[in-house]
Amino acid sequence: MKGGIYNLLKARFLVNEDATKNWRFIVFLIVLAIIMIANTNHYEQKIFRIKELTNEVNELRSEFVDCRSQLMKLRMESTVADKMVQKKIFPSSVPPVKIKVIKEEEKSYFKKLW
Repeated sequence: MKGGIYNLLKARFLVNEDATKNWRFIVFLIVLAIIMIANTNHYEQKIFRIKELTNEVNELRSEFVDCRSQLMKLRMESTVADKMVQKKIFPSSVPPVKIKVIKEEEKSYFKKLW
């Protein structure tokens, strides 16, 4: 047991005859660790991007609601009437009348001949 720990501390398993097998495994573990670190970094970048986009969507939604409420206020009849009074355009006191246009039937070619 004492010799095994001593050999491990001196790293004799890296310089023995069958050390190539150990080196391959160590390189495999290093590559695997690099891939895991890169994957975690990529994942965190996506999380930050999603958070930024969520904040932007919330800002745009609140801006949309604000603009919609302003539009509803501007479209009110009282607001339009006030703006027209400033331009000296007054509402009509006579209600509108519906105009009906009666279209004459076009005569076909044969009816025109007779």
